[in-house]
Amino acid sequence: MDPNAVDGMSFGLVAIIAGILFLFILFLTFIRRYKRCPSDQILVVYGKVGQGADGFRSAKCIHGGAAFIWPVIQDFQYLELKPISIEVKLTNALSKQNIRVDVPSSFTVGITTEPGVMSNAAERLLGLSPQQVHDLAKDIIFGQLRLVVATMDIEEINSNRDKFLANVSSNVEAELKKIGLKLINVNVTDIKDESGYIEALGKEAAAKAINDARRSVAEKNRDGSIGEANAHQDERTQVAAANAQAVEGENTAKVTIANSDAKRREAEAEANRIAIAAERVKEAKALEESYTAQKEAELIRAQRDQATQKANIIVPAEIDKEKVEIDADAQAEQTRRKAKGEADAIYMKMDAEARGLYEILSKQAEGFKQLVAAAGNSSEDAVKIMIADKLPELVKMQSEAIKNIKIDKVTVWDNGKGKDGKSSTADFISGLYGSVPPLQEMFNMAGMSLPEYLKGKSLSSSQSSEAGSDIEETPSGDDSNDNKD
Repeated sequence: MDPNAVDGMSFGLVAIIAGILFLFILFLTFIRRYKRCPSDQILVVYGKVGQGADGFRSAKCIHGGAAFIWPVIQDFQYLELKPISIEVKLTNALSKQNIRVDVPSSFTVGITTEPGVMSNAAERLLGLSPQQVHDLAKDIIFGQLRLVVATMDIEEINSNRDKFLANVSSNVEAELKKIGLKLINVNVTDIKDESGYIEALGKEAAAKAINDARRSVAEKNRDGSIGEANAHQDERTQVAAANAQAVEGENTAKVTIANSDAKRREAEAEANRIAIAAERVKEAKALEESYTAQKEAELIRAQRDQATQKANIIVPAEIDKEKVEIDADAQAEQTRRKAKGEADAIYMKMDAEARGLYEILSKQAEGFKQLVAAAGNSSEDAVKIMIADKLPELVKMQSEAIKNIKIDKVTVWDNGKGKDGKSSTADFISGLYGSVPPLQEMFNMAGMSLPEYLKGKSLSSSQSSEAGSDIEETPSGDDSNDNKD
């Protein structure tokens, strides 16, 4: 392999690995720069954070979310949202009446999450420690608390604490918003003055309260005595009226009770009557239902007996009937199949015979066709050829007709007188030979003529006599020489 190619491949592999490492480092950097804001903190992103309505913003505050911090151009810090408790021991505060008072109180403040105020906290509190934020808020509260005390009278501060606290909350919260803080709670423990004015006001109020209480007690006692007498009078009057009403009520109640008892007894009688009638009706209905049920039971029992009788008699008969029908159908089907088989066998046999006969006749026709062609297409010559071929068989058939006659067993009864000098034996032989169809007649019957070389000459009487000379001749009057077959 070419070294330059190997070097090129190595360089490419190194470049790929370096690119992967760079991407991995870049990915880790991006992950590390993605910051999430906890719920008890404010994420402050400062640097190049974009523009606002009034120009470039110095910081971007995020609460309850996340943000990506771009490297180099951005950075971040967190602001704590935990509440800060501030003890304010205000002394010698000059009131509106030029009376110096002490107003010990406690305030609870914290960094606000209001969108418009969070930027103030990012600008003025970012980087400060919790103690520094505490001291800054305490100074603001001192000043505003003195200002509120200076605008109110001692009596108003002492008697109307709600107004005093509302004024303090309004002034302090307005100033705390300027640095990104909010007022959570205000609690004034006690208010004192160095001249004892508030104490005197308290004593005066206490004495007035005591006197008012004594007068109220006396009035209440007087009202109680009058009320007691009126109560006794009302008691007696109301008791008498109540007694009268009670007697009247008792009488009315007795009448009502009597009426109620009468109605009750009437209702009970009516109810008893209705109950007795209902019981009797129920009993009658029960008896009727019982009789109806018994009737239905008897009907059902009769139907059951009838069904039993039918099952015992009709069902076996129907079963036998169906069995006979099934056997008859089976026998008929067997007969049909047997007949069909026989018919098929006969058909096949006849079909085979017809095919064989067809083949024979076809072959004979083909042979006749060839024979006629061999005879020069002359049907008469073809027939002659066939007769000439069958002539030995025809002659043999003629001779076979009288071949098996036992001449030595023939007995002829005659008086010895024959016509033309022929004996009865000669006549018998001549007649027997004459019964065989001659060839000439056979040809005539077929519409043909026998060739001359086959006709021959007629058999003379002397030859016929000679042919039958060997036959035993017995006179008719001589019964002693009879022979039996």
